[in-house]
Amino acid sequence: MRFRRPLDEEPELNLVPLIDVMLIVLIFLAVTTSYSRYSELRLQLPTAQADPTDTRLNEIVVGVSADGRFAIDRTVLANTSPEAVAQALTQAAHGLSEPMVVIHADAQAPHQAVVNVMEAARLARLSRISFVTERTGPAAR
Repeated sequence: MRFRRPLDEEPELNLVPLIDVMLIVLIFLAVTTSYSRYSELRLQLPTAQADPTDTRLNEIVVGVSADGRFAIDRTVLANTSPEAVAQALTQAAHGLSEPMVVIHADAQAPHQAVVNVMEAARLARLSRISFVTERTGPAAR
């Protein structure tokens, strides 16, 4: 009995289904991805129309200048680190019951400077924070 010898054919790998699956995944990713352009983001900050309050009890006024310097109750601070500002806030809050930190920030002040004041208030355990705004439009005085 004579047996046939197997042919030495190389196995063939069909890549067409793999390419089809990869194209479907690519189309899915292209459709579901959001293309946001953060460099073109335009913001219009809110303005306030509320009547001003005359109660200024237990307030600690913090001024933030356009160049990022701080003043607490009209005393300019030399060090602008959150720890130094927190220490000055703690000293200003001594003897006040539930003081409110009122932030007067210049319109051109760096955002990081305002965040540093908020961080300093957190370090000083002062949880009441308020921001001062100007009236705009015909109701402005």
